[in-house]
Amino acid sequence: MILLATAFSLIGLILLNVPIAAAIGVVAVGGILLTGGNWDRMYDVSIAMYSGATSFPLISIPLFILAGSLMNSSGISQRLINFISALIGFIRGGLGMVNIGVSMVFAEISGSAVADVAATGTVLIPEMKKRGYSRTLAAAITSSSASLAIIIPPSIPMILYGAIAETSVLSLFIAGVVPGFLGGFLLMLVTYVLAIRYNLPRAEGFDLCHVWTTFKEAFWALTLPVIILGGILTGIVTATEAAGLAVAAALLVGFVGYREVDLRKMHRALLDGVSQTGVVMLLVATSAALGLFLTQAQVPQQLAQAITAFSDNPLVVLALLNVLLLVLGMFLHGAAAIILVVPIVMPLVNAVGIDPVHFGIIVTLNLALGQQTPPVASVLITACSIAKAGIWETTRTNIPYIGVLFFILMLVTYVPGVSLGLVEWLR
Repeated sequence: MILLATAFSLIGLILLNVPIAAAIGVVAVGGILLTGGNWDRMYDVSIAMYSGATSFPLISIPLFILAGSLMNSSGISQRLINFISALIGFIRGGLGMVNIGVSMVFAEISGSAVADVAATGTVLIPEMKKRGYSRTLAAAITSSSASLAIIIPPSIPMILYGAIAETSVLSLFIAGVVPGFLGGFLLMLVTYVLAIRYNLPRAEGFDLCHVWTTFKEAFWALTLPVIILGGILTGIVTATEAAGLAVAAALLVGFVGYREVDLRKMHRALLDGVSQTGVVMLLVATSAALGLFLTQAQVPQQLAQAITAFSDNPLVVLALLNVLLLVLGMFLHGAAAIILVVPIVMPLVNAVGIDPVHFGIIVTLNLALGQQTPPVASVLITACSIAKAGIWETTRTNIPYIGVLFFILMLVTYVPGVSLGLVEWLR
């Protein structure tokens, strides 16, 4: 009963256009006061908000966001686009595949889908429209491929999940490698099929000299994912330290490698990073307060009892949790969904014997789908804004790409080895 009242109150405030962080805070405080609390309990709320927002692993979030902003202002994104276009642009629908390929490389640096759209969309969407791609198709490809940024490591949602579920972020990163790259290749396959259907042009002919020239120009940009992922996977740096390494590498490449970052561009990148970080961390803080209320009301235990009374089969439980996460993903941003859902369902996940790393990848894939499904669909809306395309028209065009993400979700859910195989092999 409390869970339903909380959910309806939260959704109602969001539909009234109340900012999500404020809505979460109002529901948390109201819930504590209405269930027998008093104003003295606000001290506990403030402590919960402070503790939630100052968790050590969360330090990496503003740093990865800043690294993405620096990439956008230092010419790194443009050089990656030029190189991958020279490499695969000769295939029919190659420019769409370039979009996906660049997103896969960018994902290994920023961990943010919104940063991915901002970096690639402003360059590639206008070019795709010039080459005969419809506005909706250009937006759909850009949006769906950008969601690879939260599946391929490093991933900001995985960092949040790891901090809340007390699970190894490194294991989560490793578990996201195979699903992320498999998703990218399947998105390219769909793009090729659609390119034949719509008779889309090839971006350019294959020229080995041009590939070599663009590779030399993109060399410093290509070292970034090697440095970041190499440092994480070899154990030289932790996931949190890797975020600082990403910023240092982006600054070094921007200032020394390409010499395109000046103080004015760096100031703009810092402002963008602060703005995005403020949104995420305010969500984290208020969601911690809501978590305090739900925990004290024993909502997680009640939910676990209700589902296990229906079935304690892990496959059935995963199906029910997928439905819950898919629905919430339509209405909540990724950070809010993780912080609201994970504390509630983790007792259930542990009770039925589901691997927390496996569940973390399932949560991340559900969030990737949520970024593509209105009404919230933050990444889709950003791509539509750049392409000047309607959201619902783009959603219809995006259905094949959403289907790919859903297929990956089902594959990971019911074939755990797809995500956990690499983790086990590296242990």
